[in-house]
Amino acid sequence: MLIDDDRDDQILFQEAVQVINPDLRCELASSCQQALRQLEELPLPDFIFMDLNMSVINGFDCLVNLKNQNNYKDIPVVILTTSKNLDDVNRTKLLGAKWYMTKPDDFNILCQKLNKILQKDSPEGLYTI
Repeated sequence: MLIDDDRDDQILFQEAVQVINPDLRCELASSCQQALRQLEELPLPDFIFMDLNMSVINGFDCLVNLKNQNNYKDIPVVILTTSKNLDDVNRTKLLGAKWYMTKPDDFNILCQKLNKILQKDSPEGLYTI
């Protein structure tokens, strides 16, 4: 699942997932509220990718919300954002995100980074991808 209010980023992410594995299904949500509604109705995703800069409920608050709910707290959350702010990196790690990934400008790099995460091929202890 991707939670991101930018439609262009949603499309790019979905295309990257399809390049990596056409059999994967990627649910999209434009807000935390929409994601929470979808999570109640859909099978739980293997990963939740989430932007930090969203209106109404930002990624930090959404992360706290997810990690405080028993049904969702064990789903690995990957922060996918443009922010390179070290405070954001540290804060999301403390709040329970599994990885922090800045949105690359290059589609191929996005595919490589996503593939690493989706294959669960990231070394333990590595937080930023």
